Amino acid sequence: MLNFFEEYREAGMAGCKILNPDGTLQLACRRSFPGPWTSFCKVTGLSSIFPKSKIFASYNLTYLDEDQTYEVDALSGSFMMMRREVLQMVGGLDEQFFMYGEDLDLCYRIQKAGFKVFYVHSTQIIHYKGESTKRSSIDETKIFYDAMKLFVKKHLSSSFLVELILTSAITFRKFFAFLGKRKLIIISILLDFVFFDLSLIAASEIYSTFGHWRGFPNFILPVVYTIPALLHIFVASVSGVYKKDSLSVLKNYVATVISFFLLSSLTFFVKQYAYSRAAIIITYAILLFSLAFWRVILKIFFRIGIKSDGFTSKRTLIVGTNSHAIQIAKKLKVRQSDYHLISGLIGFSYKEIGNKFDDFEVVGSIENIIKVIRDRKINEIIFSTEELSYNQMMSIVSNCRKEPVEFKLIGNNLDFLVGKTSVSILDDMPIFEIKYNISNPALRVFKNIFDYSLASLVLFFIYPYIYLILKAGAERSEFKNFVLDTPSIFSGKVSFVGPKHSNKEKTIYLGKKGLTGLWYIENPQESENDKLDILYAKNQNIWLDLEILSKTLIKMWDKRK
Repeated sequence: MLNFFEEYREAGMAGCKILNPDGTLQLACRRSFPGPWTSFCKVTGLSSIFPKSKIFASYNLTYLDEDQTYEVDALSGSFMMMRREVLQMVGGLDEQFFMYGEDLDLCYRIQKAGFKVFYVHSTQIIHYKGESTKRSSIDETKIFYDAMKLFVKKHLSSSFLVELILTSAITFRKFFAFLGKRKLIIISILLDFVFFDLSLIAASEIYSTFGHWRGFPNFILPVVYTIPALLHIFVASVSGVYKKDSLSVLKNYVATVISFFLLSSLTFFVKQYAYSRAAIIITYAILLFSLAFWRVILKIFFRIGIKSDGFTSKRTLIVGTNSHAIQIAKKLKVRQSDYHLISGLIGFSYKEIGNKFDDFEVVGSIENIIKVIRDRKINEIIFSTEELSYNQMMSIVSNCRKEPVEFKLIGNNLDFLVGKTSVSILDDMPIFEIKYNISNPALRVFKNIFDYSLASLVLFFIYPYIYLILKAGAERSEFKNFVLDTPSIFSGKVSFVGPKHSNKEKTIYLGKKGLTGLWYIENPQESENDKLDILYAKNQNIWLDLEILSKTLIKMWDKRK
């Protein structure tokens, strides 16, 4: 950056290329001032629809090549470099801005003073965005848009019309940002409303077909199809059903039962609307299924509404081959708090591929790391900081920006791990876990219900077919053996999903022996099975069981092919 300022004497301020932790460009590192047209395009989404258009994408300048250096309006405050005389001339950051907007304001004042602002692509940093607000209780969305209003009022309010347009655009953007953070709540409420009315319509049709009821009168339909549904949504809200990051099936059942008794009671007091309690009973019988149904579908097939605090396996590459890299791999392999499947090491040339260092194989080089990521489905890359320069690490991060991987650094003393959103201690403390999910009485009841219900379905609909084709001489397979083992679940000693070994071989309760489990889908070394069993016991829930079962069937199908 110093070399850049030596070369470009007209530059008063410059910012570098700023990357997100996944290697993608952080758009705020080069942008335009929020004028009426740029604000309109940003708010309406035109800039996202036409990212390569100079007309529509002028705010974040996405039509420009990120690997070129050029003059821009504004930079990100996460990296700003300027000449001392420029700072002395225009002054420092304006303290009217609490957080956000002060970088925009400073860039504006520097240009007003006659200096140029540049984006410099040849230098790169990673910016961990949101770390400041994560450590506080402030509403960063409100603070950001209040800062934008202050900027407009301070610099762009030359006319009432311009200020009105910009202020309106910022207000709309703030509103949509608020909705975006709560989109799962909004979707849940809308779907519950729709499914409630569909259940009510179905109940009305069922009762009128098999009973002597003629249905609701037409003039009362607007009330019938709005008030009961809104009442249920109110009860669900109070019961904690609607959350920003999760879909609760159990709380939904509780809310449905409470809503049923509440609505049934109200019909005694509002008798002009008490048309049929039988229709209410049928409606709620359908609701118990339908409201849970759409939640289960989103959880299982779309992975929506599942909290991210459960078990996630990490398929890890270590970039480096020296003793430091080997120590990293060994520490991660024995770590108990999470599970790292060490896929191998990344060397610095093709000649190293195939070499082994203490049982860790060099599976690729820096030149073909993207291919290794895709072939081995890698989701974590850890750098050995003793072997790589800062520029080499940034280059790898930038080149892999389109890959779904997280990059991490290990401290030189092998004592901490710097990740995308946190810094964690690498060595585990020798503490025994007492409360595992698998020991929770409520979760054990649900697990037993799930096991016996699924085993019954398999026994009646799949088991006879598999048994007959094997008797007819068909070849055995993992899937067929899996089905044939299903009756053992009724003994109470086996579960669909669980540890690889029986409880007799364990000093603590880790659940019933599983027909499948993390030990099957992760395909670990034998020495790592115990760690996987503990991780499963800690994180066990019905959604994890369903995920493991689905991955088991996929793996069995792949082997069959």
